[in-house]
Amino acid sequence: MIQQRGNMDWMLKELADDVPDIHQIVVLSADGLRIARHGGDPDVADRLAAACAGLQSLAAAVASEIPYSDGLMRLVVIEVTGGFFYLMAAGTGAYLAVLAGETVDAGLVGSRMRDMVARIGAHLTSPPRHDGQAG
Repeated sequence: MIQQRGNMDWMLKELADDVPDIHQIVVLSADGLRIARHGGDPDVADRLAAACAGLQSLAAAVASEIPYSDGLMRLVVIEVTGGFFYLMAAGTGAYLAVLAGETVDAGLVGSRMRDMVARIGAHLTSPPRHDGQAG
């Protein structure tokens, strides 16, 4: 299990409070383990974290094909009937994921996520794991 660096609840709550219609926020490690969450069901957060590991890997593969890209995934946005999903790189080995409803201001979500990562990115860093344990 990854040790959370300090209590991130207030940081995630601030993002949810700033943007109406956010349903769930998850901070995860690159290998798909949930570090922190706000809102929603814990089981859904765990499934999202696991799915995000594959999604960020796929996005990085696509990024490597873009000319002049550094090959790193920064932001993935998926729009589906009923809402949006955002996945953003948020520190060394950590990602920030947001599920939002269809009435959310899509641009505002991305902007607030970027602000949050810039301000507290060091707190959203997943320590490297050794032998399956948190570092």
